[in-house]
Amino acid sequence: MICNTFLLLKGMGKRKEQQLWKSGIKEWNDFLAVSSVRGVSGIAKRQFDHQLHEAKARLLAGDSTYFAERVPSAEHWRCYDDWSNECCFLDIETASQGRQITVVGISDGYSYKTLVRKANLYPELLKQELARYKMIVTFNGSSFDLPHLEKWSKGIVPKIPHFDLKHGCARLGYTGGLKEVEKQLGVVRAELVSRVKGGDPRLLWKTFLATGDQHYLDLLLAYNEEDVMNLKRIAEKVYHTLKEKLLG
Repeated sequence: MICNTFLLLKGMGKRKEQQLWKSGIKEWNDFLAVSSVRGVSGIAKRQFDHQLHEAKARLLAGDSTYFAERVPSAEHWRCYDDWSNECCFLDIETASQGRQITVVGISDGYSYKTLVRKANLYPELLKQELARYKMIVTFNGSSFDLPHLEKWSKGIVPKIPHFDLKHGCARLGYTGGLKEVEKQLGVVRAELVSRVKGGDPRLLWKTFLATGDQHYLDLLLAYNEEDVMNLKRIAEKVYHTLKEKLLG
């Protein structure tokens, strides 16, 4: 989808992008293949050609930061197909009314790893882990996960495309929190984990600290793992539906 995106061109808006698509110019190579484009001056065409050649080179080099800076944040989802195999699915758990990060769960879409407060959750370790990826996928991460991480350690979140599934789902009419959206999309949770609702993850952490009983931490991590691993299933559905809706 990123090769269908003209919004990275300076001065290009959604309306003009849609006009290009309707005229048959669906992707970068279509634009570059013609000498002129209706509604685009000769000077602008040459400038756009130059920018598209640069974009192609940056894509070939795997420079996702380039696209994070040039594509509007609300459209970062368009990068998903190109970097789905180098994508970080992320979800955090918090305590103390959300002020304290207790768990950071991360997946590459296949395996799950966790960083836990008072065990292995350190800024330098998490920053090193996040640096491995080309894109981040969260659910409501724009408002919750990423700002919390940045407040905890400034600059820890890499400047790469961020696909916030909450906003993507809302564009398709799926509303509510992650659990509600999962139900609407037919994503089923394990019975034990599905009983952990609302503020219970915070209670599990509090109980673990008070008792030292590993069972409560294990349950919290199982809850977080389901959150993280379900993000890929949702991302696949949302991305392909948004793409079909946009391009037809």
